[in-house]
Amino acid sequence: MALLPRSPGEFGSARYWERFFRQRGRRPFEWYGAFPELCPVLHRYIRSRDKVLVVGCGNSELSEQMYDMRMCEDIVNIDISDAVIRQMQERNGNKRPKMSYVLMDVLQMDFPDAHFQVVLDKGTLDAVLTDEEEATLAKVDKMFAEISRVLQVGGRYLCVSLAQAHVLKKAVEYFSQEGWVVRVHQVASSGDKQQFVLPVFVYVMTKFRKIPGSAPRILEICPEEQDKPMRVESTERLVAAVKDRQHYALLCSQLSKSPCGEQVSLDLCDRETGRPRYTLHVIDSPSVKPSRDNHFAIFIIPQGRETEWLFGTEEGRRQLATSAGFGRLVTVALHREQHYEGMASIQAELSGKVMELAPPGLPARQQVPFVSVGGGIGVRTVRHRDTSALSGEYVVEDVKGDGTCYFRRLIFLRNRNVVQSEARLLAPAPLPGEKKRRKEKKKSSPAEPPAIDKSYLCCEHHKAMVAGLCLLGGPDPLPGTPLVVLVVGLGGGSLPLFVHDYFSQAHVAVVEIDPSMLDVATRWFGFSQGNRMQVHISDGLDYVAKLAAEAPAQYDAVMFDVDSKDLTVGMSCPPPAFVEKPFLQKVKTILKPEGVFVLNLVCRDARLKESVLATLREVFPLLYARRIEGEVNEILFCQPSPSGQRDPTELGARAQALEGALRQPGRPWDSSYVLADMLQAVKIL
Repeated sequence: MALLPRSPGEFGSARYWERFFRQRGRRPFEWYGAFPELCPVLHRYIRSRDKVLVVGCGNSELSEQMYDMRMCEDIVNIDISDAVIRQMQERNGNKRPKMSYVLMDVLQMDFPDAHFQVVLDKGTLDAVLTDEEEATLAKVDKMFAEISRVLQVGGRYLCVSLAQAHVLKKAVEYFSQEGWVVRVHQVASSGDKQQFVLPVFVYVMTKFRKIPGSAPRILEICPEEQDKPMRVESTERLVAAVKDRQHYALLCSQLSKSPCGEQVSLDLCDRETGRPRYTLHVIDSPSVKPSRDNHFAIFIIPQGRETEWLFGTEEGRRQLATSAGFGRLVTVALHREQHYEGMASIQAELSGKVMELAPPGLPARQQVPFVSVGGGIGVRTVRHRDTSALSGEYVVEDVKGDGTCYFRRLIFLRNRNVVQSEARLLAPAPLPGEKKRRKEKKKSSPAEPPAIDKSYLCCEHHKAMVAGLCLLGGPDPLPGTPLVVLVVGLGGGSLPLFVHDYFSQAHVAVVEIDPSMLDVATRWFGFSQGNRMQVHISDGLDYVAKLAAEAPAQYDAVMFDVDSKDLTVGMSCPPPAFVEKPFLQKVKTILKPEGVFVLNLVCRDARLKESVLATLREVFPLLYARRIEGEVNEILFCQPSPSGQRDPTELGARAQALEGALRQPGRPWDSSYVLADMLQAVKIL
């Protein structure tokens, strides 16, 4: 403990280092890694004929190893500690005649201008720049000015550092403003994390003559796994990129030492574009008794199935890890913007990275299995990609589900893990790479006649919403009964289509604020308008308010399935304005006395949810709730009259009667859709 400074500021004190090296003796002290880790980077920027200055050399063996490996020999080492300089002069003697050790302060050097091709700094800047006090920053400016003075044009200042944010920012800003090219290398780890958990970086600042005016700054980063540098736009982005790598190293260190209590999530990005290529979740299963063969496994989620409950939710992944029987499972989701050759290529690409996430106690040279569902990586074909002024960038894609079924999905990329709309395809989608018969003339493939199974409701919350029509007044809720239905929120159109097709006397009005969605529903999801189906492009708030003023009590059912564009609110469906009391009173106004208001509520904020329910109870005397298992969705059935209350037995009977009427001969029906099951778990609030 006597070797540690009382405060970080002592790192810049000559007295501290004099005492430090006297107490430490002759044992070499290596700041931030040894020669084998640093050699690949240093070798790129130090030539054998270069004259090299090592500032703050201490008693590190780095210079000696560079000399002995013939990387370079003309090396001058300086330090402010007289004890360490004498120690190093004695240690080297005549062994390395071209290398010298000189007592000198880097803040005031005696060398002539442009005397060196390389200045090498291993931890000295970090020792000097211990804080952001004015006096410290002035000292660093003096250090940088001296280094700049003694370097030739084209020379390199190589600074080995832990890259604390304030240290990196200061170095980058100073030298980039002087017109130097700045590149940051991450040093490959030796695997020994006992001394330093955080990764080591080398700043490479190359001196150029300063060009008058505002010349563009050249800032680059080279991660440890690649040689090709990546250009970044600003100091802030460079600091952020380094911070990401530090966080990853810290995470890997923590995961290697102890089980993770909570699931850990991280993105691995494409080297060229910087876009996410893989999303990983690390799940530990304490209940699994470890053996040699079940320590660790990697699970590749098939493309298109990452939104399923088992793979897309924390609870689902926990269940997957337990059932898989591994102590630690890493799930890997594949991104739609990326191309993947197959399981073998994914395994080759990920093998090195996932081993950094291995659990403690993994036997040496243990082979880690890569597993999946069905043995493949799934099928995903992007049919259409566009941008809406209201909904942002979106895609329509066909994916292979569990088994032989294919599904068409609408995904808003601002919330890429949520399926906005989904429909089952009647015929399998063509596999990626299938030969096209005609060239593409537009940015998306031409729309073929839609092969959509309109009898199938993919979304469980849509099934529950349709089942809620059992609550409508009258002794027999039969589909032949004339109904007037308002649906707010079109999406792919599956909900209004089902009501239109299976309730033969229903007149359905759909309100959709985004005109792009009407085009998507019509072109890709088999939606069409007619005498009994009309779409109104309007804000649902305005449309309902107008109806309340001009045509009250005309709807048997009002259904809200509208998403919120504001992701900062803890409620993603509907937007908060749709559940405010004045607006809900307008909804009640347009309902018939025995009608039903059906609301898809997706709210993760418990307090906000309770507030919404309280407001609904104030407006509607009768309120039922149906929670969708495995999802956040909760379907609320609200009625304006308490006289319509029915017990579970009556609801079940009405649901069976309605289903029997809907399942007509010659009309397709999904056998898994049982209306009575949808209403079994309904609770009266």
